[in-house]
Amino acid sequence: MKIVSLGPAYEPIFWKYVIQDIPYYYFFAFDWKYNRDQTQILLALEENRIDGMMLVYRQYIVQFRGGNKAIRTLLKKLDLKTVELQALEQHKPYILEKYKPTVAHEMMLMILHKGEEKPNIVHPLIRLNASDAEHIATIMTKADPEFWGKVTAQSIIEGINVGVIWLGTKTNGKLVSIGNARLTEWGGLIGVAATDEAHRNKGYATSIVSELTKQILEKSPIAMIYVLRDNPPAIRAYEKVGFNHYKTFFFMRGEKR
Repeated sequence: MKIVSLGPAYEPIFWKYVIQDIPYYYFFAFDWKYNRDQTQILLALEENRIDGMMLVYRQYIVQFRGGNKAIRTLLKKLDLKTVELQALEQHKPYILEKYKPTVAHEMMLMILHKGEEKPNIVHPLIRLNASDAEHIATIMTKADPEFWGKVTAQSIIEGINVGVIWLGTKTNGKLVSIGNARLTEWGGLIGVAATDEAHRNKGYATSIVSELTKQILEKSPIAMIYVLRDNPPAIRAYEKVGFNHYKTFFFMRGEKR
């Protein structure tokens, strides 16, 4: 098995490979096209056929895809002290041999193809902008401090500046529920759906996810969303909109043993 860095010579086989399953390879395609200066991708090749790949973004976020042999070989090339890592559940034992998790979850990828949507928009929604960034950050950090505890208004503004769509709903003039999506020609990923604790179970998030899905499908054939497997209320809400389980991943943050 040969390990090579993705570059011009290997781009044709890379794109031919990932375009067959964009939900599975979404971050590989997205980061290589839009964040290339901060992204490294290694390919595991068998006779010039891709058997696996590893993405390293900003020297911290790591993703694995491929067969068992490829993942074990690629892991030997990973030398980061701390990581935020995603791989298939079957690769978890290999990863835990090298990294000790401080946070670990099963994370579901849910997808919805155009024509399968069941929108349920029952609340008025507004398009959010940079002036809402502080409020967005507050809702995110309170809703899930483990995942979003370090989010800042500045990082939200940076996302808005490169095309991230934010929607929200207000009660008595106060922003209480928010969501975002990033659109590409291959599909759209809903990255955030969060509601202030005092305003949950009122359909706000369902309305926001429905509208984001609608906007995604106006421009591309598929919408995607990640959700923790141990969050049944969120899973049920997304299923009502038309999303279905696609794959389950092992997600962890941790340090090298």
